[in-house]
Amino acid sequence: MNVPHEAEKIARELDWNLLRTFMVIVQEGSITRAANRLLLQQPSVSQALKRLETRIGATLIDRAPSHFRVTTAGQALYEECAQIFGTISRAVQTAQTTEDELTGQVTIATLSRAESSHFDQILSSFHVQHQQVRFDIDVMSSKAVQKAVLEKSASLGLCLVHDPHPKLSYSVLYRAYFGFYCGPSHPLFGCKDLTLDDLRGHSSVSFRTDQLWDALRPVALLRAQHRLDDKVIGYTSHLGEALRMITAGLGFGPLPSHTADPYVAQGTLWRLPPYNNALEIDIHLVNNPNTRLNNAEAAFFNKISRWIHDTDLSQRTYAPQY
Repeated sequence: MNVPHEAEKIARELDWNLLRTFMVIVQEGSITRAANRLLLQQPSVSQALKRLETRIGATLIDRAPSHFRVTTAGQALYEECAQIFGTISRAVQTAQTTEDELTGQVTIATLSRAESSHFDQILSSFHVQHQQVRFDIDVMSSKAVQKAVLEKSASLGLCLVHDPHPKLSYSVLYRAYFGFYCGPSHPLFGCKDLTLDDLRGHSSVSFRTDQLWDALRPVALLRAQHRLDDKVIGYTSHLGEALRMITAGLGFGPLPSHTADPYVAQGTLWRLPPYNNALEIDIHLVNNPNTRLNNAEAAFFNKISRWIHDTDLSQRTYAPQY
């Protein structure tokens, strides 16, 4: 069989609604939930999946009453579909953009509380110059940020990075330093000249990326070296919720120092060891070189990229205050 010719024939004749249905099934992890989202009957969704598998000649989802698993072929097709529909969405936005005045929408995926006065100033300056441009900023985990940029559902991303994706480009937007903090009800609150050994045995909270194989590896490594990870009782991907749990006294935990310092000054947080800048973490600007940006996205990306290029990293570093 002439495989390239057969693939071209399938692409030419395939009902693209089947691809969209398949994409929703994978996203929902269930044919029933996919049917609810698509406002269709469950048998119709099951039949659409069967038609797609028959046309492609591969099992895309291994499904039975007791399990639901996307196959290797299904995962590969899903990733392509996500990028295709992301490209179509951007094409529509680009077509709707007028040339007389910069308009359109910039979609940004960001980790929670990516606090940067520099980024805020860029956003403000851009808005003053182009007041018709709309922004859609969605908060998610760093892993989800990269996925959104890869699938082209977001123009740009702000996130922590441990394993860079080969299809994405990364630039350090700013550098922060993390430290351990506790709330007023914690036994160590107000104690001075502590050592890391003093934290041992106390409960703590953690970010989901605070793992040896993930973006907050320096924090996880410090925990492991000093055996501080035996009583982790709270996990979150959201900086605001980590701050809530620490302040409420559930345990000590890591926070960006430039975010925590104002709370220390107010007396609602207390800085714990280490008292130096050991936990260095970079926040990255992420983009997909294969994404066709609309005029608004391109202008915003160029503006922030120029700032990164022209500004030394030392000026983009938030050193903690003691």
